[in-house]
Amino acid sequence: MYSETRPWGAFNVLDEKPGFKVKRLTVMPGGRLSLQSHKHRWEHWTIVAGLATVTVNDHVQMMAIGQSLDIPLGAKHRLENLGETDVEVIEVQFGDYLGEDDIIRYDDIYART
Repeated sequence: MYSETRPWGAFNVLDEKPGFKVKRLTVMPGGRLSLQSHKHRWEHWTIVAGLATVTVNDHVQMMAIGQSLDIPLGAKHRLENLGETDVEVIEVQFGDYLGEDDIIRYDDIYART
């Protein structure tokens, strides 16, 4: 459907209908999404390539290909790639509003607000 580049890599929107959106995130080595939360959506992440470091609230874990997790509405979360190859994640967003402006950033190495 469409793609966007970010400082950490890129995402492609694969499908979007009322109530859900499906993305493929590609996080380059050394890339780190902001520590963030959402007011209107929750997410489900499945790792499809690489080894990701995932933070949800105070829990940090390594996730490999085939592993997945749910990110509850309002949870602070982050995805990092500390490895040497790209990390790819299928992200499914659910909620009544799925715009990119539904991001509350708490920490961002790229100085975005």
